[in-house]
Formats: sequence, structure tokens, C-alpha cells
Amino acid sequence: VQLQASGGGLAQPGGSLRLSCAASGRIFSITAMGWHRQAPGKQRELVATIFSGGSINYADSVKGRFTISRDNAKNTVYLLMNSLKPEDTAVYYCHADYYTDPEVGRYWGQGTLVTVSS
Repeated sequence: VQLQASGGGLAQPGGSLRLSCAASGRIFSITAMGWHRQAPGKQRELVATIFSGGSINYADSVKGRFTISRDNAKNTVYLLMNSLKPEDTAVYYCHADYYTDPEVGRYWGQGTLVTVSS
């Protein structure tokens, strides 16, 4: 599976950005997709996950502000980020979890930088 992330950039506090992550390859094996982020000097943290069955999880820090969604026809997952805060500044990484009996694992896309600053 290959993951191509896009959509990062500069936003003002209170603004919005939308990230996209397009999957290609053995997409039938994907069980979940989502986003992590890593701010300078901090550990990578999980932001949001959408599972193949449709359930969704969010980190407490982004609940009510971020929305993860998917377009199955385009094999793409989106992260709409509203009400951005400076503390949302980070490199955002798309991931895809897969299961191909008996193997399980996670693929990573390249990071996309989100900067929230006035």
C-alpha cells in the first residue's frame, strides 16, 4: 500500500485546513486509516482513525474541531481541521492499518506540515 498525503500549509488561529491521504496498491487489505501528528520536541500522537466498518475515534484534543472522513471511490481519507490552534502545529502523517492473514501491520505516508500562526 502506498499513501500520498497532501494539504498541509499555513493557517491562522481559528482557521481551517483539509488534509488528504490517497491510498493505492493492496487497498483491499486496509482495515483502518487515520492521522498522527508530531510537534517539534514531542512524541508522535494519534489524531483520528476511521475504521473500515465506519467507526471513528478522535484524540480528546481535537474532538469537536477535526473531522475525519473517507471517499471509498477515491480510496482517500480526509482530515478537516477547523478552529485551528497554534498547538495544532505539527507534521501530520497518514497511516493505513492492514490485515492479510496472518500478517498485520501499518503503512505510513510522508508527512505534511501544518503551521498555525498569526
